[in-house]
Amino acid sequence: MKTTYIMKTKLTAFALLFFITLGVNAQIDRSKQPKAGPEPEISLKTPSEFELKNGLKVLVVENHKLPRVSYSLRLDNNPIASGDKAGLESLLGSMLGNGTTSISKDDFNEEIDFLGARLSFGFSGGYASSLSKYSDRILELMADAAINPLLTEEEFEKEKTKLIENLKQGEKSIDAISGRVGDALAYGTKHPYGEFTTEETINNVSFGDALAFYEKYFNPNNAYLVVIGDVEFKAVKKQIEKRFSKWEKSVDVSATLPNVNPNAQYTQINFVDLPSASQSSITIMNNVDLKMNDEDYHAALITNNILGGGGEGYLFKNLREEHGYTYGAYSSLRANRYGAGRFTATAKVRAMVTDSAVVEALKEINRIKTEPVDAQLLADAKAKYVGNFIMGLESPQTVANYALNIKLNDLPKDFYATYLQKINDVSTEDIMRVANKYFKPENARILVVGKGSDVIENLEKTGIPIKYYDAYANPVEKPVFTKPLPAGLTADAVINNYVTAIGGKDNLSKINTLLVNSDVTIQGAPFKPKATVKQMAPNKSYMEIVVEGMGAVMQQSFNGESGYMVQQGQKTVMDDKMLSAKKAEKGLFPELHMEPSSLALESIMTIDGSDVYKVKVTNGDVISYRYYDTETGYLLRTEETAEMGGQTLTTITDFSNYKEVGSVMLPNTMKIATGPQVLSFETTEVKINEGVSDADFN
Repeated sequence: MKTTYIMKTKLTAFALLFFITLGVNAQIDRSKQPKAGPEPEISLKTPSEFELKNGLKVLVVENHKLPRVSYSLRLDNNPIASGDKAGLESLLGSMLGNGTTSISKDDFNEEIDFLGARLSFGFSGGYASSLSKYSDRILELMADAAINPLLTEEEFEKEKTKLIENLKQGEKSIDAISGRVGDALAYGTKHPYGEFTTEETINNVSFGDALAFYEKYFNPNNAYLVVIGDVEFKAVKKQIEKRFSKWEKSVDVSATLPNVNPNAQYTQINFVDLPSASQSSITIMNNVDLKMNDEDYHAALITNNILGGGGEGYLFKNLREEHGYTYGAYSSLRANRYGAGRFTATAKVRAMVTDSAVVEALKEINRIKTEPVDAQLLADAKAKYVGNFIMGLESPQTVANYALNIKLNDLPKDFYATYLQKINDVSTEDIMRVANKYFKPENARILVVGKGSDVIENLEKTGIPIKYYDAYANPVEKPVFTKPLPAGLTADAVINNYVTAIGGKDNLSKINTLLVNSDVTIQGAPFKPKATVKQMAPNKSYMEIVVEGMGAVMQQSFNGESGYMVQQGQKTVMDDKMLSAKKAEKGLFPELHMEPSSLALESIMTIDGSDVYKVKVTNGDVISYRYYDTETGYLLRTEETAEMGGQTLTTITDFSNYKEVGSVMLPNTMKIATGPQVLSFETTEVKINEGVSDADFN
């Protein structure tokens, strides 16, 4: 539909410019190596400790440099699997820290703001910080929120609705699918690290379940409270005893963790078909048994840093700098005290280079296992890690985590005092030894989430066996990416069928203006803009995006001869290339004006369970694709690739929820995906042949 087509085009241009602007990084001159400073010394004060009768263990680190104090509460329960009620922990966590049985949610949050403090809770603990002069009050509020949380059924239902909505928004997110399937395959869906939340499991959770979970697990039995800042030990001890002694100890609940899934018997690709994907997500992974108190720990950190810790890593240098496959490629080697650690190497790449990226990533993993690392590169990796470590010490939360790590991971008391020395002791031989111990490409699962019709043929040529899974880690047969076309069917016939399906040529030709208002959702954004699109035949258009409290954040207008764009208050005139494209547009419905010679019917594919005709549209040097439902005739998707800011970006737009307006059918839901960014539009109002005049485009 032209309604959504114009809206999509303008919003896509806005989104591309916005995301590219955010992605521009300042260039640093590295031609001169900075002079080395003195060897840093790590001096972490040994916490003063005491324990309440209810089991709460308290660690206090006095630091009087600034008049601030922080409190970190950690409930050290074993990981919990909720089974068919997965998501229960998230629901409870979202309700905690929002009032108490004696203080309403609004009053509670207003006082936190008034004090200039921070206070947050999750199902495994909480955090609070404030100026030291308010330390007693913020501690009182924290204790009250932990011991007497305001848990109401009304708030429970609100959080339940919110969580389900978030799940729906992530249904086609390549990141969400990759994370969910990767965890499930690595750990198993019965393991706490491998189970995942669905709308079904959330609907299985009752308010009573949340209350029971709180009573069972949110208790001081295995809890730690770390206090860091401008406090006196004796004074804060009295405050904590006064505030937290009321917290009643509960029955100890010890859960036995199931074993994680074994690593793959052989290198294999685990593929999830996501037809809407504009790129591929690649995760090479194997489970490891690495703990913080292992002798290999520090060497493992540097080994991973060299492979994929950042811009100097093997993966980044190869996949981004040498081949330009991706914006970034990284790795992680995660220790875990329960023996459930994992190695992962990740990248998101253009679909056409998915197979090559897999091959090159495996090459770099094998390289660090077989080739001695360059001495200067090792020295640089150590220096970078040491610098990041020291900067992290500026955060009270980091210091609190270090104090807890010593307790929870059975570490020697001087673990962090000797940390940098152990990092600097890592040798070239250590790197190769650790890489061979923990990086297992021969037993790796290579999880690929992407558009199967574009990538499977080349992935098969790698010779690596492929297993197929759905978006919830269930094994499936290899998808059918294309189906035979009916004999004699042409692209022109598909286009004509679409025109008939949405109202017919006569009805569409009577439409001279369109006004469409929509609610916009930007994935990950805390605000919800509103969009207004106005169009007038043959090719005049105006679009505006407004954010409450900020006004119009983007405008674009074309009056048939000239046009402009406004972003963040900066107005720019359309260049010749854009003006030429705008002038070439014909009418409000492009299908009415497509020449048969510009169309090619390529195949039948499946999108979200619906068979669609894939039609290639050639307009000069520009090639795009349009997908029409074989049953209804409706347009379900468009796919366009464009150059912007020196980048090649593919935009996929999905159309759904067709409703009748006047005598035509229009899609009321539209989702635009450009790379990892997703914008959703829900139509709130459509006006045909009213509400639009020539003055709107001046």
